[in-house]
Amino acid sequence: MSDSRSPGAPRRRRRPSKQGAILSEELIVETALRLMKEHGTGGLSVRRLGAALGADPTALYRYFAGTDDLLLAVGDLLIGRSLAGWQPTGDWRQDLRAIGHRIRDSYLDCPQVAALTMYRTTGRRHEATAINTILGVLRGAGFPDEEAVRLYHVLVEQGMSSGTQQACWAALPPAAKQADFRIWDEIYPALPTETHPHLTALSPLLQPEMRRNSYDYALELFLDAAAARLEAVRRGRARTRRTRSAQPLSAI
Repeated sequence: MSDSRSPGAPRRRRRPSKQGAILSEELIVETALRLMKEHGTGGLSVRRLGAALGADPTALYRYFAGTDDLLLAVGDLLIGRSLAGWQPTGDWRQDLRAIGHRIRDSYLDCPQVAALTMYRTTGRRHEATAINTILGVLRGAGFPDEEAVRLYHVLVEQGMSSGTQQACWAALPPAAKQADFRIWDEIYPALPTETHPHLTALSPLLQPEMRRNSYDYALELFLDAAAARLEAVRRGRARTRRTRSAQPLSAI
């Protein structure tokens, strides 16, 4: 039986709970995710989880070392959902674009978990699979290993950060959103042009722009930059091959 904290298969228990459900790591994690979506970041407690499962709260410790261990498992579930059903197309730009959007959407769907797990490493099977998948796309495209690692890091952080930021904005009350818009619409354009010439000149463009999300544009910038780096790598390799082919053969 594998350790629930390893990237291997989750553990299961055959004995049913008081509600008749067969307790398993999957059921506990799914229930924990639901509680956090319903009750926020403070919704995950051993007592509340036990009540929702119809089981003694101490049953949690048969599967997890504690609530932090469970939280990492919930974060891993989000990662697994982000890539569920994804299939590679063979076009590295299209594949990374799809993965980037999936990461962003997964964290946007559950900001309560995202805010607590986006800076953690789960060490579990979904995360390990996701890392392996993204690195495989990058290496298959021809990126050197060091470049592939850096691009993987940027892609994942960009998607998680954007999803969390969008979720935080969506959670704001309407009055707070209107107050922010008023700053762009009224406060900044009214600043003296002598002290803020660029801000006041571009305010008509900033007003609609600051109502949009920048992730799509940022993702395309990332892909364009990656493509430029890949092209530079290919040119360097071609020069190396030409140089080698131009060298005279050694005398026998």
